[in-house]
Amino acid sequence: MSDNSQRGNFLQALGQAGVLVFLVAIALIVRSCSFFDEKATITNTSEITENTDEFMGNSVTIKSRVIQKVGSSSFTVSDARFFRGEPLVVVNASGVPFNLPSDQNIKIQVTGQVRNLVIPKIEQEFNLNMQDEYYKDYINKPAIIARYLVLAPEPGQITQRPEQYYRRQVAVTGEVDNIRSPVLLTLDENQLFGGQDLLVLLKAPPKVAINQDQTVSITGEVRPFVIAEIEKEYNFTWDLNVKRELEAEYSNRPVLVAETIYHPS
Repeated sequence: MSDNSQRGNFLQALGQAGVLVFLVAIALIVRSCSFFDEKATITNTSEITENTDEFMGNSVTIKSRVIQKVGSSSFTVSDARFFRGEPLVVVNASGVPFNLPSDQNIKIQVTGQVRNLVIPKIEQEFNLNMQDEYYKDYINKPAIIARYLVLAPEPGQITQRPEQYYRRQVAVTGEVDNIRSPVLLTLDENQLFGGQDLLVLLKAPPKVAINQDQTVSITGEVRPFVIAEIEKEYNFTWDLNVKRELEAEYSNRPVLVAETIYHPS
């Protein structure tokens, strides 16, 4: 049998095994990270600015583009086409500095509480020190007091320029292109960005039914696919033949090591 045939049979076997495990798994969402807030409503900036009363005081998760920086720890976001809608202020109350993407095409994901921007109250409740002069255009308007912020690129954006994402947490939404094994799958790249499909490594077979062509949202860390490092850090033990196949196809390409995976509504 030729090397190509053996390789094809191996990958086919991996795929079949992965599909079986995924289909028989219990439909239970994996939520293994402390930042995942299952009470947060997934919405957008337009909904919040147009229906503020419905969201006031509630936790929300949005994915949006940054418009501009406000002060040292805040910025505005908007989902409106060409950014003509009412911008929404996001105040970083996570306790961790967050570097905004230099490319405005890269979205960010924010989870936090919608509040009326009354600076003395926000400062006291969230232990912040805000420079009032930067917020004069946003006082008494809705804002998100963010507890968690993360880059939210498309799969193709990561594979096209992986170096800017290595060792960073990201939130990626994409279509499952190929289930390679119980712990390996790929997300289809968006042709708009021209990258390769993104490899995703699950730390354990998931307790959620995932099918090919299904849209999923995944959070985790992007890193180079170096098998020796991954086996050591995550206690994987792969067969030698599996290692060779994976190294041949994915060596030093980016891999998203998943912390959470769920179906967006």
